[in-house]
Amino acid sequence: MPLTKHLKDSEPFNGLPDDLFQEIRSSATLAKYPPQTYIFRQGDPPTGYLYVIKAGLVEMTALTPGGGDMVLDYRKEGAFFGGTPLFTGEPYTGGARTVKETECYLIPQEILRRAERNHPNLSQYFLRMVHSRVRRLYSDIVADHNRKVLTQIEAYPFKKRLSEIMVTPVESCLASESAQQVARRLSEKNVSSILVLGKSGDPVGIITEKDIVAKVLAPEDADPKILTAGEIMTPHPHALPPETYMYEAMAYMNGHRIKHLPVIDRTEVVGIVTLRDLMRYRSQKAMFLVGNIQEEQRLEGLAAIRKELLTVARSLLSETRSTPEVMEILSYIHHSIIKRAYELCLEEMKSEGLEPPAIRHCFLVMGSGGRREMLLGPDQDNGFIFENVPDERMPEIEAFFGPFSERLVQALARIGYPLCHGKVMANNPAWRGRISDWKSRIRGWVNDPEPQNVRYSSIFFDFIPLMGDPNLAQTLRAVVNTEIREFQGFLYHMMSLDLRFRVPVGILGRFALEKNGEHKGEISLKQGGSIYIVDCIRMFALEKELTSITTQERLKALVDRNVFDPETAEHIRAAFEALTFFRLRNEIALIEKGKEPSHYINPYALSKNEQDLLKEAFHAVSKLQDATKRHFGRTPF
Repeated sequence: MPLTKHLKDSEPFNGLPDDLFQEIRSSATLAKYPPQTYIFRQGDPPTGYLYVIKAGLVEMTALTPGGGDMVLDYRKEGAFFGGTPLFTGEPYTGGARTVKETECYLIPQEILRRAERNHPNLSQYFLRMVHSRVRRLYSDIVADHNRKVLTQIEAYPFKKRLSEIMVTPVESCLASESAQQVARRLSEKNVSSILVLGKSGDPVGIITEKDIVAKVLAPEDADPKILTAGEIMTPHPHALPPETYMYEAMAYMNGHRIKHLPVIDRTEVVGIVTLRDLMRYRSQKAMFLVGNIQEEQRLEGLAAIRKELLTVARSLLSETRSTPEVMEILSYIHHSIIKRAYELCLEEMKSEGLEPPAIRHCFLVMGSGGRREMLLGPDQDNGFIFENVPDERMPEIEAFFGPFSERLVQALARIGYPLCHGKVMANNPAWRGRISDWKSRIRGWVNDPEPQNVRYSSIFFDFIPLMGDPNLAQTLRAVVNTEIREFQGFLYHMMSLDLRFRVPVGILGRFALEKNGEHKGEISLKQGGSIYIVDCIRMFALEKELTSITTQERLKALVDRNVFDPETAEHIRAAFEALTFFRLRNEIALIEKGKEPSHYINPYALSKNEQDLLKEAFHAVSKLQDATKRHFGRTPF
C-alpha cells in the first residue's frame, strides 16, 4: 500500500499539506520483520519512529499481572502504531509483535515533531488517551485492584488468542503428492496433520493421521504410492482468523467435531492449532465451562456451570484491561448455556411426540443479552419471530411454540436466569409473532411513544438471533429502520423519557443517595449511569441505521460517521468501562457473600480515588445526556 495515499485518508494526517507528505515519503524507510518478532516491547524507550504497516499483521500486546503477554488489538495493512511515545517521550505502554512476516514504513520522529508546530492536532490525536482523566483514574484503580487480587485462577490462558498458541510455519503439501510422501512427512516432522494447498497457496484440504489410517492403511486395495493427497484429504477445512479467542476456538472445534484447525489471515495460512494445544493452554475452570456446555444433558448441569461464572468473572477481572471484553466473554458463555437449554427443551418436546411445525423461525435475545453486555445476574429478555404465514396456520404454530416457550422460559429460570418483571419473554404471546405481527407492534410503539412503549422498544431494539433462521432477524432489523426513518420524532420521545432523570451527583459534587426503600443510602450504577450511555448511544445508532449492537461497537461506528469526535468518544468509552468495572466487582462481592447480584452500591464505602473516578464517569454521562438532548431536541416531526 502506498504510504502517502494511506496517510492522506487517515486521521490525524488527512489535513496535512502535500509538501509535508513528500517529506514523509522521502524520509521514511522500510523494515522487514520475521513472524513472531517483537518490534518493541512494553516498557521499552521510544524507537523514534511511527510505524505504518505496508504488508503483514501485527498484534499489540500488554503484560498481565502474572508477567505474561496478552493481545490487546490487531493492526493490519495500512494501520499505524507506536505514535504516542513520540510526543510524550515516555516508554511504550504496550508491545508490538508480528504474527506473520511484516513490512513497515518507519517515519522519523523529527518530521512529525516539526509538523506538530503548525498542525497541533497531530500530537493531540496521540495524547487523547493520556489526557483523559477518567481513563487515567480507571487504569490506576484497575491496576490497584489487580495487585490486591490473590486468586489468579488462570484467567489469562482463557483469554489467549490463536495467534499466541498456534504452530507456525505450517506443514503443507500439494494435492498431486502421493499418500506415501505425505505419511513420511508426518512421521519425519512429528506432526499429526498436513495442509493441502492449491495453486494459489490457499488451503484446499487437510490430511490427518486418521485420514492415513482410514483411507490408506485400512483398505486392502489402497496403494500409498498411487493414491494422492488430493484423493485422501478432507476438503474445505474449517478455519478461524488469528485474533480468535481460545474459548471461541474450543467451542467451534467441539461443535464441528474437529481436532485440527488452520489459522488463516484473509486467505493466507499463518498457523495451525490442535485440540490438544487448546487443552494444554486452557484455564482449567473457565475452559471447562465452554468445552462442556454442549455435552451437558441436564438442566441441573447447566445451572452448575452457570454458577461457575463467578469464578470466571473474578479471574478475568483480576487481570483485565477491558471490562467490555469481560462482558463479551461472559455473554458468550451465557449464550452457550441458553442455546443448550433451548436444545434440551426441544429434545424433550420431540420425545413427547411434539414436532415443531415446518416454518422458519428465530429465537431472539434482547437487552443486555442482545448487546453482549451481560454480567452475573441478567434476567430473561427473549422472544420468537416466525416467517409470514396465513392466519389459518397460526393455531398450529401456537400449539407448539406456546408450550415450548413456557418450557424454555421456566428451564432458564431453573438454570439461574430470573424471569423478567416486565414479562418480556417468549412465553408472553406479545413477544412472539410473524414478521407482519412484529411490524405492527413496532409501528405501534413508534407512532404511540407513551412511556411503556418506549421502554419495550429500548429492550427490543438490541435484539440478536440466537437459534433458528437469522435471516428473519435481519428482515426485522430492516423493519425497525424503516419505521424510525418514517417517524424520527420517536427518537425525540425516547430522548425525552430517558433524560428526565439525571446522574446521581449534585451541584456541589455530592452523591445523591436513595432516600427511602431497600436501597436507602445507595446509588444505582446502572440506572444512574451506564443505562444512559447505552440508551443515548442506541438513539444515535438508530438514527444512523447502524448494524452494530454492542455499545462499544456503536460508539466506534459513530466516530467513523463523524457523529462524535474521537476525544469525546474516548471519554464516553472510559466512563462506560469504569461503571461496568464497579458493577461487576460489586456483583462478585455480593455473590461471594451469598447475596443476589445488584447494581446498587454505597459510594462512600469506596476509596477517595474510586469516588473521584465515579464522579468523573457520571460527569461524562451527564455531558452525553446534554449532547443527546441538544441533537434530538432538533429532530423534526
